[in-house]
Amino acid sequence: MRRKPYENRYAGSVPEPREPLLQAVLQFVRTARSCDGVLRIALVGSLATPKPLPKDADVLVTIEDGLDLGPLATAGRRLMGTAQTMNLGADIFLADARGDYIGRICGYRECHPRALCKARLCGVRQHLNDDLHVVTLSRELIETPPVELWPEIRRRVEVPADVEALLLTPLGDGG
Repeated sequence: MRRKPYENRYAGSVPEPREPLLQAVLQFVRTARSCDGVLRIALVGSLATPKPLPKDADVLVTIEDGLDLGPLATAGRRLMGTAQTMNLGADIFLADARGDYIGRICGYRECHPRALCKARLCGVRQHLNDDLHVVTLSRELIETPPVELWPEIRRRVEVPADVEALLLTPLGDGG
């Protein structure tokens, strides 16, 4: 049997990961939008495409300067944990109100130096993984993400049917 290229890289433990990942993103959005200082939440990455076997859920959150990342980090770790139960991943990318990429939510509950931590300034800002030397997002992606989830729903790409049904419809209904 000849495999498609994406199948060779898929390491998840569920045969159809899109639905549980989208449900986990929905729960994240419902929690994150109530955090003071969260300005916008968007879906980026493979879940915003029809890719059948995404390896992770990628969410972009725009925040006010000085936001206490604690509550957002808790919601982010819940999303990461759900993805991890399927041998998949999740990233909560952070941008400031000016549209600058500032890093990701750290996957650790408590901040202290670890051998595997790639943050440049670990612990300077709690729950911020500022590993910009490892991952960065373009200004274009930050300014015009494929699918904005909150405070308004905006589609800049053709949205897959499951994203529409499992994410956008519940969020659009006030959920």
